[in-house]
Amino acid sequence: MFDFPKDFADDAEFKKLLGWQDDMVDLTVAALEVARDAYPKLEFAAVQDWIASRGDELRGPIARATSDEALLGELSDCIAGKYKISGTPEIYEEADGSFLNRVIERKTGIPISLSVLYMGVAEKAGVALSGVAAPAHFLTCYETFDRPLFVDAFAAGKVLTHAECVERLEETQGLSREAARKALEPVGPRPIITRMLNNLKTLYARQRDWGACWKVQHRLLALQPGAYGERRDWAVISIKAGRSGPGLEMLDDCLKTCPAQEREFLQSQRREALGKLAQWN
Repeated sequence: MFDFPKDFADDAEFKKLLGWQDDMVDLTVAALEVARDAYPKLEFAAVQDWIASRGDELRGPIARATSDEALLGELSDCIAGKYKISGTPEIYEEADGSFLNRVIERKTGIPISLSVLYMGVAEKAGVALSGVAAPAHFLTCYETFDRPLFVDAFAAGKVLTHAECVERLEETQGLSREAARKALEPVGPRPIITRMLNNLKTLYARQRDWGACWKVQHRLLALQPGAYGERRDWAVISIKAGRSGPGLEMLDDCLKTCPAQEREFLQSQRREALGKLAQWN
């Protein structure tokens, strides 16, 4: 049913994720490949040039920084201060908050897309930032000689200590100290792109934009083709997006192994798919 390499033939970085070549992935480009699903005519060069220019601007100030906090402060002062890019609550309800091109144009985004932007600019300036997939609020991490520091790109690049981040997760997410510390470990491109896609999937489903949701779910399935949950969601979203034939085929496959509590729902989706197919026969 699937030929993912062919489906994503134009997405070189995403194909690396499919091949588990995470250490070779250009995260900025991978994020732009996701954005191109929404903006088919997107030219990556404009975004890449903007990021490279900010990196060039920062090389001098970063070289003169007298502490790790000051170094990260220069990064925040550039992106959030000079260029006024930071988070706003309203952007959570817009897909544009996930797309780097629109983040730069609109000067706002959700935590993960802003963090990817910070990581891209930092890399061009010679600074290594890592992504941190903390629950509910993505961060970036900078490893110093003796302790990590964290940057909250959504909050105008606020610099946080490890202890402050642990306390935040304990208070806002109800995590134990051990779980909070584990949640602050750096992650690579695959979980970052997967989280970006899941954010979009949730938003598009809430907005009932099933065509856009299908494109996102197709990427999620490509990343985890054997995962029952991704196959089930692909089937259901396909039906809602007007792809009833393939959706029905996948749904029948899922019904063979689905948990008992899901069977009634999946059967209702099957009836919906059959009804849609009947309209065309």
